[in-house]
Amino acid sequence: MKKWNPLEIGELKAEIPVLQGGMGVGVSLSSLAGAVASCGSVGMISTAQIGWREEDFSQNPMKANFRAIRKEIEKAREIAQGNGILGVNIMVATQNYKEYVKEAVKNKIDLIVSGAGLPIDLPELVEGTKTKIAPIVSSLKSASVICKMWDRKYKKAPDMVVIEGPKAGGHLGFSREELETEEAMDYDCVIRSIIQLVRQYGEKYGKKIPVVVAGGIFDRKDMEHAMDLGADGVQVATRFVTTVECDASEAYKQAYLDAEKEDICIVQSPVGMPGRAIRNAFIKKVQESKIPVKKCHHCISTCNPAKIPYCITDALIHAVEGDLDNGLIFCGENAWKCNKIETVPEILEEFAG
Repeated sequence: MKKWNPLEIGELKAEIPVLQGGMGVGVSLSSLAGAVASCGSVGMISTAQIGWREEDFSQNPMKANFRAIRKEIEKAREIAQGNGILGVNIMVATQNYKEYVKEAVKNKIDLIVSGAGLPIDLPELVEGTKTKIAPIVSSLKSASVICKMWDRKYKKAPDMVVIEGPKAGGHLGFSREELETEEAMDYDCVIRSIIQLVRQYGEKYGKKIPVVVAGGIFDRKDMEHAMDLGADGVQVATRFVTTVECDASEAYKQAYLDAEKEDICIVQSPVGMPGRAIRNAFIKKVQESKIPVKKCHHCISTCNPAKIPYCITDALIHAVEGDLDNGLIFCGENAWKCNKIETVPEILEEFAG
């Protein structure tokens, strides 16, 4: 069985080239991220409403979130014990995005991965620090825009690029029409074209820019396919939900274990993006009637509380805490393949070969 080269992001090194995808709200926090890093891979904490358990979250969500960012990074470091790489996933669409980035940098995070929009100003926010930055892109156009903007405005290339395909979970960088006809998409061709573009910018800056492929990576076979396309690593999210170490409730994990293939569906998020989730009582409920928003938690900049069918923060919190009938359960296309509770070391041993 082929052995992979380590994933090298500048001076950072992950012996197993697997990036654990950031999953919010509360699905990938310090327990999961720390465990993944401790095994020599890249553990990712999602900052999406990360402070929902803080006492003052309802009154001051941003302050609560910043406090939780510090706490979760510290706890993940304790678990990782100096192994692997630790990162945070921060959505560009987050309200006060720049402040979240600055908070992560202040806590000396190794890596920031950023999608759900184009992180145009990200280089400026980490300038003078050791924190590495990686945009998430889904098309050659978005990859080109980011690389050109960073090159022209900051004289900088990405430290890593994550290509997230149409089989991913949560909010997606595709239209609903594209997702419903994804079989017609030659996404392997898109991956190759983005890798070629990134390699050109790497040559210009005299460095190797690793490319990580995400979306539908469930097992070693999926990883082998991505690596054959030219990837330097893969991002895995859904598979890590049904682990002992995952931060989500046992009920949340059980929803993955119980899901059948036909239960995985595309939903329209109230923040304006399509997403992939497990069909449940909550999805049926919001299809029939609007759930009034009682309080805005200031999560996504594009959200208008007066017009949305339900509050995505509340829906995701309900889910991660185990109130599934009132919760939105985001997942990847292959969630139905989860059939047992595993440990992080077991999964990474499989991917490492």
